[in-house]
Amino acid sequence: MNGVNWKQKLTSRKLWAAVVGVVVGLAAAFGISENEYAQVAGVVGSVVSVVSYIFGEASVDAAKKGNGEAEVGQ
Repeated sequence: MNGVNWKQKLTSRKLWAAVVGVVVGLAAAFGISENEYAQVAGVVGSVVSVVSYIFGEASVDAAKKGNGEAEVGQ
């Protein structure tokens, strides 16, 4: 597992779309109500958005530091 770029994998929109699909599919398989289904989809979507944003910003910050650019405010 030394060759796996986890940062790239975790920021992949395809991965998160697949995760949402699996969670929603499992929710439907267990027969949850429509309201619970909407809540699960909303929570998963929110978490995915936050995680993607954090990793995306971390990548941008790392690229700036690698190019010798100073961060704003520091």
